[in-house]
Amino acid sequence: QPALSNKARKKKKKRKTKKTPAGETLEDNDLEDIDSLLEKIEDTNGLLQQSQSGIIPDSRPLLYIEHRNLNPENELKRYFGARAVLGDQRPRQRQSVRGTWLATPQSTWPRYTRTGIVMQLLDTKGGVQHFTFEHQRKYQEVQLKFLENVETMDPNSVVPLLQALEPYHVDSLLLLSDVCRMQEDQEMARELVEQALYSLECSFHPLFSLTSGSCRLDYRRPENRSFFLALFKHLTLLEKRGCARTALEFCKLILSLDPENDPLCVLLLIDFLSLRAREYTFLTRMFQEVESHRNLSQLPNFAFSVPLAYFFLSQQEERSQLERGQAREEAARLIQLALLMFPSVLMPLLDHCSVQPDPRVACHSFFGLSSQISQPPALSQLTALYVGRTHSLWKDPAVMAWLEPNVHQVLNRVDAGDPLVEECEHK
Repeated sequence: QPALSNKARKKKKKRKTKKTPAGETLEDNDLEDIDSLLEKIEDTNGLLQQSQSGIIPDSRPLLYIEHRNLNPENELKRYFGARAVLGDQRPRQRQSVRGTWLATPQSTWPRYTRTGIVMQLLDTKGGVQHFTFEHQRKYQEVQLKFLENVETMDPNSVVPLLQALEPYHVDSLLLLSDVCRMQEDQEMARELVEQALYSLECSFHPLFSLTSGSCRLDYRRPENRSFFLALFKHLTLLEKRGCARTALEFCKLILSLDPENDPLCVLLLIDFLSLRAREYTFLTRMFQEVESHRNLSQLPNFAFSVPLAYFFLSQQEERSQLERGQAREEAARLIQLALLMFPSVLMPLLDHCSVQPDPRVACHSFFGLSSQISQPPALSQLTALYVGRTHSLWKDPAVMAWLEPNVHQVLNRVDAGDPLVEECEHK
């Protein structure tokens, strides 16, 4: 009997490494199955609360960060499969290397030693913890040397600093990353930013949590700025790489560090990343929860992106007819409000989408050139940023078919002298 059980064990082991027709091992498939199961669990986790505009998740904080969404490889594996992303490298071996969440240390990187950056807990108020980075004397000396080299206007002067003094000096890594990006070496630019993030994460305070959304850093303190900038540079490189979901998670992380002040103005970007990542529910939930005290509808990007998110929700067949109808009504209400508040957005948006407006819209003064000339320069800049960034999302024929009747409804209101038109004009 023992001999039979041993044979059975051997057969089981052989089956685990058996090749499938697609050339993958069962172990790889099991790993992908586990990833997909985790996704389903996280997607369905939490209470669902019925609201006026549909169903929104209510179980976790708005800026809750998911660790697995901080790794771009997880997103790429969902698109292309584990074998395409990792190649011949075994997924389980890959995961065992990872000791940090913001960046995966590579075997080619210099050996990490303490850099002289430490994080301290300043205070805790109302369940919110305030932290700060501090530079010890050793790191301050390197920082002064770095600033001297920057004044020479020669980026190459920073390289000896990394080689001889401190291979994980954050500001030097970020500067060289910018140089590589301008030279269109995106891969090296990304790796240098990841090294900077790895260095900073290794100095985290034990109580500092990336996921809780309750840890704060003050951008006004110079030692903290490198962390904000490293996260933002990483975010932009991820977006260019096509990892919109991962970029959104980093955007949420930046916002969670200082949500009241938003020093890097990620509120101007988070709506675009939400739409790109198809996280429509998150965007609508954010608008509902934050609008009352931040007036997000006063920003053209939120004014137009939120109704677009509701429209996409209304197109999801897995939702009930009631939910889809509510989402479509909310989309129509909000897009008309957006067009009334920011009429200068429509014509540039149609122009970027290569769409010719019908004669009534083209000739009406409400959407004419005067609406663009009369607006403040700051609003013109916000409009240009939004249109340039998101016009590709509006090119969808279904979106244009939804937008057209709402534009005409707005013109009907303008011609009828609707009081809402004047109210929006003075907001």
